[in-house]
Formats: sequence, C-alpha cells, structure tokens
Amino acid sequence: MTHPADKPHKQGVSDKFPPADVEMFDRMDRQELYDYIFMQIKNTWRVDGLYFLGIERRHDTEEATEVDAECWRYMGKTEARELKKFLGIDEPDPAQVLWLLRHTNWAVSHPHKSFEVRGDGSAVFTVDACRTQLIRLDKGLEPHPCRQVREGYLQAFCSECNPKVALEVVCCPPERERTDIWCQWVFKWA
Repeated sequence: MTHPADKPHKQGVSDKFPPADVEMFDRMDRQELYDYIFMQIKNTWRVDGLYFLGIERRHDTEEATEVDAECWRYMGKTEARELKKFLGIDEPDPAQVLWLLRHTNWAVSHPHKSFEVRGDGSAVFTVDACRTQLIRLDKGLEPHPCRQVREGYLQAFCSECNPKVALEVVCCPPERERTDIWCQWVFKWA
C-alpha cells in the first residue's frame, strides 16, 4: 500500500492567489519583493534546520538524516515538475537542468555558490560555502553528513527533469576531500 505522504492530493492546488495578497505584493517595490522572497527562503531553511535538530536531539543524526532524505527526495521531484512547467522546459539537457536547479529554494538559499556549463555539455553546481554547515560548526556541532539527503534530492530532481540526464557527485560530506568547497554536482548525459 502506498504511504499517505506519497499519494497525490487536490488541496491547495489553485494557481491563483487571494486578491488581498496580490494587492499586498503590488504595493512593494522590486527591492522589497526581493527582500521578502529571500527572507522567506531563509525562514524555510530555519524550519528545515530546526526540525532536523529536533529529530537529532531526540534520536540521533542517522535517524534525522533518514527523515530529511525522505522529505528532500519528494521535494526534488515536486520542484522539478513545477519548475519545468513554470519555465516552459519539457525535456531539459544538462545545462537546462542546471538552469532549473538554480531556481530552486535550495540553490537560491546559498549565497556562496558557483555554476558553469562545460564545453562537453555537462553542467556543474558547486556550493562554495554552505550556510547550513557553517551554522552547525558555529553551534559546536559536527558537519552534517548530508550526501544522502542532497544526492537523493538531486537524483529525484534530475530524474524528474529528464531521465536521460545523470547526476555525478564530485564531493559532499561526509566525503569532502576538498576544503575550498562543501559540495559539487555534475549534470551530464547518461
């Protein structure tokens, strides 16, 4: 039997926002809208971090990571599907997968990132300084072994974008041989 979290639902599927909310946003200038969007992205990541720390405190890092990975696999698939529709891209090549990824909450949340499209058609996304990891270090915690979470998310994202595009993990904690970056991901033809 399918788990209830995996079943589609019809609640909250409307593409229209309440007029009062649209009016509120219409009153903001461009910079205020940017500030608002980035504030809400940071708030989303605060919730993500708080629930992870709560599970980690009550159980352990491994169990918290497993729950996190489940959530992010779902998010990867959902975000890819929604962004493909929003940006009008049907079967993205590796460069377009990177373009779609750059529109995700996860990618936008990293102020210190880099990305490139290589001559061979592959595309690279790098998190140079990871806010989540740096916050953990500031709190005296060990780095989060996030590969399971991030790889599952990006695999689901990539597969939903185009099953002909493959994901390659260059590095991600706990496998982090380079100290100049936190993680690096390559999208290429399978």
